[in-house]
Amino acid sequence: MADEELEAIRQRRMAELMARQGGDGGSSEQQQQEQEKQRQEAEERRTMMLQQVMEMEARERLSRIKLVKPDKAKAVEDLILQMATRRQLKERVNEERLIHLLEQVNTQMSQNTRVTIQRQRKSVLEDDW
Repeated sequence: MADEELEAIRQRRMAELMARQGGDGGSSEQQQQEQEKQRQEAEERRTMMLQQVMEMEARERLSRIKLVKPDKAKAVEDLILQMATRRQLKERVNEERLIHLLEQVNTQMSQNTRVTIQRQRKSVLEDDW
């Protein structure tokens, strides 16, 4: 993983040097391309980290969940990565642990979700002819 990150950093540096030499023509396009490239690299790093800390069955289950509820899957991924960076994971995340984390995220999301219904009331002055 370190070699891949080093290669990504080298490519980013090379692209920056090329952009400086190329001048300012189309700089907004170049900035957009650079931002897109950085976003893709961050997503790749995220995927690699998840592959390292999760078992295959758990990754498959999470990918199926991501198809249906991408916001919940993202929340679970964030939680897993946070636990991994804090070294709270003693072993790889298996399917049972993933289910537990899903339940935890589900309770957090349901506590934050509130539905209010506002009904339109007819005023006394309105005539229904």
